[in-house]
Amino acid sequence: MAAREETRPSTGAHDDPPEFRAAVADLHTARLRPEIFCEQMPAPQRIAPYATALSADVNVAGDEVGTGRLILLHDPQGNDAWAGGTFRLVAYVRAEVDADQITDAMLGEVAWSWLLEALEAHGAEHLAAAGSVTRVATESFGGMADDDSTAQVEIRASWTPVAEGAFPDIRAHAEAWGELLCTAAGLPPVPEGVAIIPTSRGQRGPA
Repeated sequence: MAAREETRPSTGAHDDPPEFRAAVADLHTARLRPEIFCEQMPAPQRIAPYATALSADVNVAGDEVGTGRLILLHDPQGNDAWAGGTFRLVAYVRAEVDADQITDAMLGEVAWSWLLEALEAHGAEHLAAAGSVTRVATESFGGMADDDSTAQVEIRASWTPVAEGAFPDIRAHAEAWGELLCTAAGLPPVPEGVAIIPTSRGQRGPA
């Protein structure tokens, strides 16, 4: 995956702490499925002293079936709300689902399990995971009555990556987010033993 780095107006990349620069570089090495079109987006400026963010769309046969964002936050002083860690990841995923799934009482629990299973599968150790799952159903009336009803699931989550050295393995967490995107969008898992090789379809914007 390649994405052009955006820096906030108040800081330049060379002024960022070395551990944050290293974590951002690690983020950009994540290998995502070719159905994922990923690019840099402006990061929020008031949540933490340092932040970077990615946005992504999942496209299958020309149709967008899912979208998401991943934000990497860094506070060199640590944060009690982050279980004492200095990094925090914030993720958002939205995907189309079958209309009958929206009434399934287990949908929220199942969708949350997608995140936890993706983190575990990629060896992305973490603490203090928190979030929510929202169901969205849309029906059309009047002049739009012929439009099909739609249903979506939205997953919002944040967690603290566990660092074994100077900074955590951010690449593993980004790849877990990519897997969550594809699972929510209904893509079948990649068969075991098949490597995920990024192609130009899996990137967008300048390298």
